[in-house]
Amino acid sequence: MKRFHVNVRVKNLEESVAFYTALFAAKPTVLKEDYAKWMLEDPRINFALSLHPENAGIEHLGIQVESEEELQGVYAQMKNAKGAIREEGKCTCCYAKSEKSWITDPQGVDWETFYTFGEATVYGEGANARKPKEETAAI
Repeated sequence: MKRFHVNVRVKNLEESVAFYTALFAAKPTVLKEDYAKWMLEDPRINFALSLHPENAGIEHLGIQVESEEELQGVYAQMKNAKGAIREEGKCTCCYAKSEKSWITDPQGVDWETFYTFGEATVYGEGANARKPKEETAAI
């Protein structure tokens, strides 16, 4: 079964976690110093917050699947949408090991489709790596 995914960039993670914990009447299933995620069943959504004080707002939308077979089905749907698909493949992102691809809708909204097959101890690696706080402060 598929799950809708929303990732929101926030200015203040603690304040946002308190807000969404009250709104969803549930604590996050993942909580890090720069990231929080709720895996809700009603509504069925993977709702994530990423700390980005400089650029708050909707980061991206997506469809999370529960198997590699479902992932292939959603990839086929992406191809039918006739956008430029960016296949990321296996990666570490958002403290998880996943396989994913991306497409951008006509309005410029990024969509990802992904299958998560494990947890990670870092936010990301490679293209998904977070810059150390010293580097982000200098930007």
